[in-house]
Amino acid sequence: MIPLPKIELFDYPKYWAECYGSAPFFPMSRREMDDLGWDSCDIILVTGDAYVDHPSFGMAIIGRMLEAQGFRVGMISQPDWHSKDAFMQLGKPNLFFGVTAGNMDSMINRYTAERRMRHDDAYTPNNEGGKRPDRAVMVYTQRCKEAYKGVPVIIGGIEASLRRISHYDYWSDKVRRSVIFDAKADILIYGNAERPLVEVAHRIARGEEVSKITDVPGTAFISKTALPGWRGIDSRDIDRPGKIDPIPSPYQDMTPSNCDKADEVTESGVTIVSAKNANQGPDVTKDAVPIQISDYQNKTWNKKYKPWEKTYVKLPSYEQVSNNKTLYAHASRIFHQEVNPASARALVQSHGDRIIWLNPPALPLSEAEMDGVFALPYARVPHPSYGDAKIPAYDMIKTSINIMRGCFGGCSFCSITEHEGRIIQSRSHESILAEIEDIQDKVPGFTGVISDLGGPTANMYKLRCKSPKAEATCRRPSCVFPDICGHMDTDHTPTIELYRKARKLPGIKKILIASGVRYDLAIRDPEYVKELASHHVGGYLKIAPEHTEEGPLNKMMKPGMGSYDKFKEMFDHYSKVAGKKQYLIPYFISAHPGTTDQDMVNLALWLKSNNFKLDQVQNFYPSPLANATTIYHTEVDSLNKIRKSNDAVPVPKGTIQRRLHKAILRYHDPVNWPLIREALTKMGLARKLIGNRPECLVPNETRQEQQAQQQNRRGKNNAHGYKTSPGQKRGNSFNKNRNGKNANKANKGLTRFSGDQFKK
Repeated sequence: MIPLPKIELFDYPKYWAECYGSAPFFPMSRREMDDLGWDSCDIILVTGDAYVDHPSFGMAIIGRMLEAQGFRVGMISQPDWHSKDAFMQLGKPNLFFGVTAGNMDSMINRYTAERRMRHDDAYTPNNEGGKRPDRAVMVYTQRCKEAYKGVPVIIGGIEASLRRISHYDYWSDKVRRSVIFDAKADILIYGNAERPLVEVAHRIARGEEVSKITDVPGTAFISKTALPGWRGIDSRDIDRPGKIDPIPSPYQDMTPSNCDKADEVTESGVTIVSAKNANQGPDVTKDAVPIQISDYQNKTWNKKYKPWEKTYVKLPSYEQVSNNKTLYAHASRIFHQEVNPASARALVQSHGDRIIWLNPPALPLSEAEMDGVFALPYARVPHPSYGDAKIPAYDMIKTSINIMRGCFGGCSFCSITEHEGRIIQSRSHESILAEIEDIQDKVPGFTGVISDLGGPTANMYKLRCKSPKAEATCRRPSCVFPDICGHMDTDHTPTIELYRKARKLPGIKKILIASGVRYDLAIRDPEYVKELASHHVGGYLKIAPEHTEEGPLNKMMKPGMGSYDKFKEMFDHYSKVAGKKQYLIPYFISAHPGTTDQDMVNLALWLKSNNFKLDQVQNFYPSPLANATTIYHTEVDSLNKIRKSNDAVPVPKGTIQRRLHKAILRYHDPVNWPLIREALTKMGLARKLIGNRPECLVPNETRQEQQAQQQNRRGKNNAHGYKTSPGQKRGNSFNKNRNGKNANKANKGLTRFSGDQFKK
């Protein structure tokens, strides 16, 4: 059972500045502060996004939440980071700065999967690129520190959340420290920040020193030693690389791990677990309270001692994971096991002579708290200072509604679980319907069409574990892989009822579902598929099989194609019954860890047999802290028990192989045929798959192509120096088979395709 918070989100005594009331927009200038009658701001938020006062923008939610607690909140949006001046435009905050890179990691926002710089930014007025720095959290924090020395800086948002421990950084091709060390921030808040941030804000307002606020779930901070009163255990005694121990069932009594005799230190008859090889950096377990074996021997659930309380796990140090890929994979595996807010242990990782201390995750919001967050007085439009400028991200979501948070899918390439958690936090029907009416009143030019009722997925609304005991102790990374857990509720009735109520609202013409549908859950409830196909699809529906082959699917933690085939059959049937011509838009990822060249060929053959032609293809993008990123970096299967000599996972790295995998998915594009032919020849598949027969993947080389190839070899397009991706040396063998300028154009698109980019 998930415990209740000590204080509900809206039950804190209001700060004295509540008397100023709610601002129509958070001020972005001194003049706006004067208009509101403010002499200063209590809290100033700094963001890499344009300021849009809409609940799909994180800083708008955080700002309105702090305002509801009585604080005066200012906003500094996309400041000029080259000096401290822009960070002083609202004066000195009375309490602290809150810093975020925005709704996206700044590196993902600015660079493609091939590390090429983007020239646009959907979160910036007029889609203008270059309005935020690389590693924005670090840069913004340092400027805030320069602007006003001694003012606390709290970092959060997706960039800080996914870089909270040592992590592989794709753009520099190395392991970086926790971002809190590089940024020199006072506190890092990870995940959805409402609960921890509100507590921290009130405690700072009461006069507590920020350095003393060390017990808030969902926060991380730098320390010299472990906190007093906590028990310490080394991560390698939980899941030792090279030692095959069964993973304890969360539904049975926990038993102590068996440690090697050489690893036991005895003090007064009590066993303290320790690592065989001491970590570099401070010994944070030295002063810790020891763990007693009797702590684990519990016979009943009601009387069971919870061994995770006041217990921290010591991860291998930053210095160790930087130089040892097996230890990096091990640390990632332990990290992903400690995400359950009811039973997670604190994590500690040394960086030199200091440690990063991660408290367990914050408790999820209740339905009433979720309703309160989304009922705050959002203007639902961009700040007036932007005038008529278009902000593409706002235009895309201005009539969409978040009905839930979190995802228990656990897809290895996705970071939603690491940020929002596995537990679904849903809003009530009444709250969602009220927001639809608010959109009708506030959004200019509303046409009666709601573009989405969804979230991380379309159909996890109100789905939870049916066993409170299992939910409170489970450490499974996914509730639906390799199979749907027997404890998981798959009843879509609350979602179906919501759809029906929303359609009946006056002034509503259409309710579309644009969030991806988890089809392995949907087929468990045919009534949901019928409702979806009959009323909520605008011609195309997004789903994400991601691949067809078992190897990559296992590393993605995605279901097999049997579930896709069953869903397609049901979707086509109910669409036909409704008298509609509707199509599925499947997403696929190329170059994902665990994928071989043969896997990509098999996927391309499946696409051809189903007459799918993809105009744009998404190459795997190694985002910080994702499980798939760990596999990409280490080539070790961190999803399973780490051994001393694991079989290497095939990982497509380097420009040549990553471009090949993307090209194979676009088998129908003549630009890619030379590269595909060369690969098929090396694989011994030329006779079978090159030719003009229906079963062939690409046609034979024409005379015109031969002439073009020869001309390119002699001409200026025979160029060296394509920028390589990590793991690949520079070379020009790939370029010899390209068509120069036109080929580069064809491969610029690296984002996922949408309905109008998809051909069948």
